Amino acid sequence: MRKILNILLLAAFIAVILIASGWVGQQAYSWMPPQATAEAKRVDEIFSFLASIGTFIFLGLTGMIVFSMITCRAPRGDWSHGHPVRNDARLEILWTVAPTVLVLWLAIQSYKIYQELDILGLTQVVHLHIPIEEPAYAVTVSENPKPASQNIEVIAKQWVWSFRYPGNVTSNELHLPLNQRTALTLHSEDVIHGFYVPEFRLKQDIVPNRKIELVLSPTREGKYRLSDSQFSGTDFALMQADVYVDSPEAYNQWVAAKRYKP
Repeated sequence: MRKILNILLLAAFIAVILIASGWVGQQAYSWMPPQATAEAKRVDEIFSFLASIGTFIFLGLTGMIVFSMITCRAPRGDWSHGHPVRNDARLEILWTVAPTVLVLWLAIQSYKIYQELDILGLTQVVHLHIPIEEPAYAVTVSENPKPASQNIEVIAKQWVWSFRYPGNVTSNELHLPLNQRTALTLHSEDVIHGFYVPEFRLKQDIVPNRKIELVLSPTREGKYRLSDSQFSGTDFALMQADVYVDSPEAYNQWVAAKRYKP
């Protein structure tokens, strides 16, 4: 009877921490900046999963420690040691295989997301190809993505970002059309820089003498901030630029205004 009661209590405890872990995983979405691209959805899903797993492990271990402190206390004056738990092959296999499987699964999912971000120009560096099995996601994340509707050149140079649009339009502001695939051709004129917009969930290194094409699809209008994520020299933190996600009409008007500005 006591054994059955212990099993029921353990099952109830696991159920409670599973519910709590799921709740924390859902709350984790609010810890990140607002999603501004279709690709951000997949990144946040991985982050939410990690928050849930971390919460489950933390609550599970803390609960077992508290339970042991309450129910397994030695009597006053008893300085003998408890029976050591050794040579339990099942336990050894469990705590070896479970973390290994989890880490491998996370690695595979992370690389799938990396593929879905459609970062081109890295074929000389990355050769691993993992088929994407998930269904298509909003706007861009699909096995047969549409061609990019815009191509914008991003030039990183100490200490300024500059952007070149079709029609030889140049600006220090990055404007992107809403719900359209846009290809950014990144290159550096001096040292390694990092293209980082938190709301986009994208951080891409820009290596000198190499052009890297980054394709993304903004899904949220607004103003964002581009920063240099690399330590590229003194005052690198000041290398920032405004990023605007505009409606297609507003984007076309802005480009036209810049093109015909006297």
